Amino acid sequence: MPQEETKNSDTLPLALGQTLALLQEIFGDSSDFYVKPADLGGVRCAIVLFTGISSPEKLWVMALDAITREVETPVADGPALRQRLLCQSIVPLESKPLETKTALIEKLSVGMSVLLIDGCPGGVAFSTQEMPQRSVSTPNSEGNIRGSQEAFTELLRNNVSLLRRQFRSGTLVAEITTANSRAKTEYCICYDKALASPKMVARLRAELAKIEIPVLLDSAYFASFLKQDKLNLFPAAAYTERPATACARLCEGKLVVLVAGSPFAMVVPSFFSEHFETLDDYSSGAVFSGGIRILKYLAFFLSVFGPGLYLVAVGFAPEMIPVSLLAKLARAEAETPLPLLLEMLGLTLLLEIVREAGLRAPRSIGNTVSLVGALIIGETAVSAGIVSVPVLTMAAAATVATLAVPSLYEQSILFRFFILILSGVAGVPGFACGAVVILAMSCGAAIFELDYLYPLAPLGAATWRDGFVRAIWSNLAKKGYVVGRHEK
Repeated sequence: MPQEETKNSDTLPLALGQTLALLQEIFGDSSDFYVKPADLGGVRCAIVLFTGISSPEKLWVMALDAITREVETPVADGPALRQRLLCQSIVPLESKPLETKTALIEKLSVGMSVLLIDGCPGGVAFSTQEMPQRSVSTPNSEGNIRGSQEAFTELLRNNVSLLRRQFRSGTLVAEITTANSRAKTEYCICYDKALASPKMVARLRAELAKIEIPVLLDSAYFASFLKQDKLNLFPAAAYTERPATACARLCEGKLVVLVAGSPFAMVVPSFFSEHFETLDDYSSGAVFSGGIRILKYLAFFLSVFGPGLYLVAVGFAPEMIPVSLLAKLARAEAETPLPLLLEMLGLTLLLEIVREAGLRAPRSIGNTVSLVGALIIGETAVSAGIVSVPVLTMAAAATVATLAVPSLYEQSILFRFFILILSGVAGVPGFACGAVVILAMSCGAAIFELDYLYPLAPLGAATWRDGFVRAIWSNLAKKGYVVGRHEK
């Protein structure tokens, strides 16, 4: 019974005056809500729209001028007028009439104009959107030398068009749905129906449909709901602002989720090795791109384990260090007042504060913040004897190494502090326990119960084809990779 009452309360009234009164009650305080009474074929009508996101000029040129010429003879009533417009008119209208309050509000909010007709519940909609938008530009967070230089924008349908222009196949499917959020944000699930697993598509569609969230500003909001192990710090999905990268993932049978208002696409499922791949890996030679990929893996391990390993070697296992080097390290540490753990921990924390300040500060002062922070940490701290040069060198190297794999920088920072604290408290056993915990997280299942470490583990042909290194294109092209169909 309550569901029936809710359904009836969502239905628009037949009388035009009641519909306008209802809209006035909802949007009456909004200065951009526009209402224009009209008469078509002897039937009372009204045009409603939001100025700024809907163009009155487009409405007149595209629709009203043609309607007034087509509906010159009188019409029996409102339903007859609507039937003529939907079935007999060449005016570009939406195919379905609007008969509920929810549908009417959604169409108005996306920039459409609605023609309300007396005697009909609701009316018909015209696509007259004209919203201010950012033009297609180059990506800010994914640099590459070769390949496409286009990036997604904030408009959902623009992003779908950019993706379709890259993926010129009739098998590309783009399902646009409204999220269960207060702002009624739209999102789109894109996939290749010839490659994507139907079970995977159905499951993602069902998972996203049941998510209730107050506000949806980015596709990353969905990731925590999709993650199976909530305590696993590794990301549940990958993100890209490049249509070319999204197109490449579609060719692997993966799913791409676009959200209105966000220039980043979410790719699911995602594997650990993908964070070390770029478009340039496939544009450069196999030997060079393989070497760069290995370098990125080393940078990730340096950013996570470097400071902790230094602390273990100097404080708990000095026999690991050559005697000449150990003498220099001991001499440097003897001149500092703080214990090695507090020195490394405080310096690492200060470096992250400077990095975060430079990232969030306005562009006009961002460079100044980074420069002042470097001077204070580097020159002043060493000159004052607060920190030693070896500790500063290791902490700075770990911070720089984090930037080599930007998609994992959050995990790198958290893991670095985790390893650092365990190593300082328990020495070698603490370092080993921390490494085992991180390895256990990486061995967890990705979304849809897939192996997160594929193709790195277990070792196989795929590991050397496109894992730690990349094979030449003549070998890669012989056997394309499709998610869920890979060899074990």
